[in-house]
Amino acid sequence: MSTRPVTRRTGKPGRPGYDLDSLLAVAVKVFNEKGYDGTSMDVLADRLGLSKSSIYHHVSGKQELLELALNRALNALFAATTESGSTEGPYIDRLKYLVRRSVEILIAELPYVTLLLRVRGNSAVERRALARRREFDAFVTDLVEQAVREGDLDPDIDPALVARLLFGTVNSLIEWYRPRAGADADTIADAIVRMSFHGLGHTSA
Repeated sequence: MSTRPVTRRTGKPGRPGYDLDSLLAVAVKVFNEKGYDGTSMDVLADRLGLSKSSIYHHVSGKQELLELALNRALNALFAATTESGSTEGPYIDRLKYLVRRSVEILIAELPYVTLLLRVRGNSAVERRALARRREFDAFVTDLVEQAVREGDLDPDIDPALVARLLFGTVNSLIEWYRPRAGADADTIADAIVRMSFHGLGHTSA
């Protein structure tokens, strides 16, 4: 599903050290702390130490900041669906690959994915994001269905349910994962794949 293009304004930042990317990073942090609806442009200006007019030099308002942030997370996830690991070989391997890549993306883009997973469809921007999330879910469900057809997964399972459970596990990272504390992306991805596809018994992965 296509969304309207978002124009990135260029030019001098409102204050030295703030370009659009760094402004967006701060805005996403505030959205996650206070909620999008609880964040006004005054709040953003205060956190950034800028005037509102300096923010408007880069974006039309907080809605555009939200759309940029959500698209950053979604575009990263959809890019993973086009990689060779997700499109070539046995479907079970494609599914495992996408689970691993999704863990990597979530950790690399943690604030942005956190914001994405908290939207509830309260605006047109959020509804577009939710529609794209459903497209991603459908892609995962299809991988599960094809892996069942190839005989690598139990034919009695519900593919849509499996897709939700798999990515429910991946998405739970936003609730407990903290950078620089605990396991890295590879270790977490290995654990999720092992638990999901091989169980927790004494079997080789």
